[in-house]
Amino acid sequence: MDGIVREMVRKMTLEEKAGMCSGANWFETKSVERLGIPGIQMFDGPNGLRKNSGKSESDSLGSYRAVESTCFPTGSAMAASWDEELLFKIGQYMGQECLAEQVPLLLGPAVNIKRSPLCGRNFEYLTEDPYLCGKLAAALVKGVQSKGVGACLKHFAANSQEEKRLSVNSVIDERTLREIYLTGFEIAVKESDPWTIMCAYNKVNGKHCSRNEHLLDEILRREWGFKGFVMTDWGAMKDRVDSLRAGLELEMPASGEENDQAIVEAVKRGELEESVLDRAVERILRVVFRARKAADEKAVYDREEHNDFAAMAAAECMVLLKNEKRLLPLKKGARICILGEMAEKTRYQGGGSSHVTTGREGSVLEELGRKGMEFSYARGYSLEGEKDESLLCEAAKLAAESEIAVVVAGLPDSYETESRDRVSMKMPEGHIALITEAAKVNRNVVVVLINGAPVEMDWEMRVCGILEAYLGGQASAKAIADILCGDVNPSGKLAETFPAKLQDNPSYLNYGMDTYEVDYREGIYVGYRYYDKKEMNVRYPFGYGLSYTDFEYGRASVDKKEIREGEEIKISLRIRNAGQVFGKEVVQLYVEPEDSRNRPLRELKGFCKIALKPGEEKEVCFTIGERDLSYYSAELGAWRVKEGKYTLCLGSSSRDIRQRCEIRAVSFEGIPTVICEDTVIGDLLRDERCAGIVEEMLEVYAPEIRKKRDGIFDNMPLRQAKLFSKGSLTWETLQLYIDKLNQATGGRDSF
Repeated sequence: MDGIVREMVRKMTLEEKAGMCSGANWFETKSVERLGIPGIQMFDGPNGLRKNSGKSESDSLGSYRAVESTCFPTGSAMAASWDEELLFKIGQYMGQECLAEQVPLLLGPAVNIKRSPLCGRNFEYLTEDPYLCGKLAAALVKGVQSKGVGACLKHFAANSQEEKRLSVNSVIDERTLREIYLTGFEIAVKESDPWTIMCAYNKVNGKHCSRNEHLLDEILRREWGFKGFVMTDWGAMKDRVDSLRAGLELEMPASGEENDQAIVEAVKRGELEESVLDRAVERILRVVFRARKAADEKAVYDREEHNDFAAMAAAECMVLLKNEKRLLPLKKGARICILGEMAEKTRYQGGGSSHVTTGREGSVLEELGRKGMEFSYARGYSLEGEKDESLLCEAAKLAAESEIAVVVAGLPDSYETESRDRVSMKMPEGHIALITEAAKVNRNVVVVLINGAPVEMDWEMRVCGILEAYLGGQASAKAIADILCGDVNPSGKLAETFPAKLQDNPSYLNYGMDTYEVDYREGIYVGYRYYDKKEMNVRYPFGYGLSYTDFEYGRASVDKKEIREGEEIKISLRIRNAGQVFGKEVVQLYVEPEDSRNRPLRELKGFCKIALKPGEEKEVCFTIGERDLSYYSAELGAWRVKEGKYTLCLGSSSRDIRQRCEIRAVSFEGIPTVICEDTVIGDLLRDERCAGIVEEMLEVYAPEIRKKRDGIFDNMPLRQAKLFSKGSLTWETLQLYIDKLNQATGGRDSF
C-alpha cells in the first residue's frame, strides 16, 4: 500500500494536499475525485456508535438525532469489569455496527486518567490506574479493528477536567506525565496499533496538544512507534502550520479555506518543507485506503443479539459494595418495595458527544416484573432529585411495611455531562433523603447506585446492601434485575477509589479552580497510589468488589527469585471457589518496592478474571518484566529499575492482599547519580556503588565520623568531612574522591 500512497501523493497538487489535512464537513474527510481518493466518515463514540442521521454539520455534543445503535456500558462501567476479553467483544460488536452503517472510523475509546471524582466526563473514562487503562483500551481497540474499522484513542493528553478544557494549561512534571497520564496511551498504542489518535484541547506545560512536538513527535511517533494519523478534537486547532510540523495531520471539523491556504502559503514561502506536508497526507491516505478496503456494503447486525450481549456485558461491570446479612440476592416471597424514580426511568449513559440514540430503554421496574418478582413501588423523589415531602412520606410508609426496601438512586443526567464538571461528590438532596428515611423505618435497605463516578455515602452504615450499577448501557436495567434476583453473580471490581469525602482526594486543592493554569501538584500520587501510601481510610478501595460466593487463594510461587535486565519472572497461584454458586474473581497483581520513599507503596501490574464453579479450582499465572519494576527518571529521560527487593502482592483489591512473593532485581545498570560536595554522606553509604569509597575516605581522613556514625553525621554533606579531618583532607583530595564517586555512579566529573 505504501507505494500506491506515495504515488498518489506525488500526483496531488499542493492545494489538494493542503486540503486533505482538514475535514470536508463536520464528520468527514475530503475526497479528491480526479484521483479516486474517497472521503471517510468518523463518528463517536466510546460506548456505541453515534452516527448523525440528518444534515446537521455543526454539532458534536449530542443534541442532534442519531441513527439507532446499541448503547454499551460507559467507560467507567467497562473498566469495572476488569475483563480484557469482554472489552474485546464489546469492540467487535461496535465494529460490526460501524460496518453496517458504513462508518469506517470510530472515535473512541477515551482513556484519560481520572484525576478527580469531579470531572464531568469521568463516566466516559476508564480508570485512575494507567496500567489497567492501557490494557482495557488495547482490548477494546483490537476488538473494533478486528472488524476492519479503525479506532481513535482520545484525548491525548492530560485532559482531566471539563472546566476551561479548551484553554487550560496542564502543568505536569515529566515523571508524572510519563508514569500516570501517558502510560495508558503507550500500552494501547504498542499493543493494539490504533488507526488514529485524537489530541486534547488543553495545553500541556504551556503548549497546546495540537502543536506539542514533545507529545506528538518525540513520544508518540519516535518512542512508541505510532504509525497512524493524529487528528484534532473538534475545534482544537491552534496553529495549522505549526501543528503540521509537530506531527498533527488532520484538523477536524472543516474550518473553511483559511487554514488550507495557510499551509499552501507556508510551503511557497519556504517556511514549511513540502516533505512534511507529504508525510502528513501519506499518513491520512493509508487510513483512508485501509478503510475503503474493509468496507462491506452488505454488512448487517442482529439488534436483538446485540441487546442481549449488552445486558450480559452490563452485568459483568456492576460492583457489589456491601451485602450484610447476605440480603442479596433477594429472596422470593419476601415483601419487597422498590423506591426511587430512577427505578422507573433508569439512567444508563452520560451526556455529550458519547450519547447514543437507542430504541431500547428498559427500567428496573419492568425487568423485575418480567422475572415475576412481586413488589410495591413509590417514586420517593423527582427525577432530578429535588426533595419532595409528600413523595418522601409515601415512600417511607411503604418501606416501613416491607421486609426489604430497595432504593434506586444516584446522579441525574444534569450532574454528569461533557463540558461541565461536578461541583461536589454529593448526590441530589432528594436521593439522600429517600435512603435516609427508608433506613429509619427498615433495617433491610439495599441501595442500587446509578452514576458514572464516585459519590459520597454518609448513609452507608445505615443500609445493608449497596450495588454500584454505574451507567451500564441500554440493557443495564435487565442486568440490575439479574443481579438483584441472583440470576447473575456480581463480579465487577472498582477501577477507581471511592474516597470517604471529596476533601480526601489528592487533587482537591488544585482541581476545579477558576484559572487557566492547573498544577498537577499531587504528582504520581493519583487515586490509590495516594490513599494507600498515606494509609488513609477510604469508603471503598481500588479493585474492591464482593461476590455471592467466596474465593480461596492458594500459596503463590515464582519460577525464580532474581530478575536481570531483559528477563521475566513468572508468578502463579491457585484460586478456589469455596462457595455454593458459580462466580468470577478478579485476581490482582501489585508490585511493591522495598525502597518506596519516592514511589507509590504498590502499583497494579497484572490482573486476571477467572470463572469458577462451586468447588472448582484453577491456576492463575502472571509474568513480570523489568518495565513492571521501573520508574521514570526525568533526569535521564528513561525508565530505570533500582536494584533491590520487590514484593509481588496478589489479592482481591489494593488493600486486600492475600499472597506475597519476594524477588530481587540484580545486575541492572546503576542509576547515574551526580555527586558533589553537598551530597549527603548517609545517602552515599546506603548506595552500594559509593559506600566503599566513602568508607575509605572517612577511615583515612575523618575516623571520628566513621566511628561515631549517627543521624547527625549521616546527614552531613561531604564538604564537612574536611572540617573533621583537622586539616588533613584538602579541597584537592576531596575533589579526587568526588571524581571517583561520579565514575562509580555514572555521574558527571568534577564540578
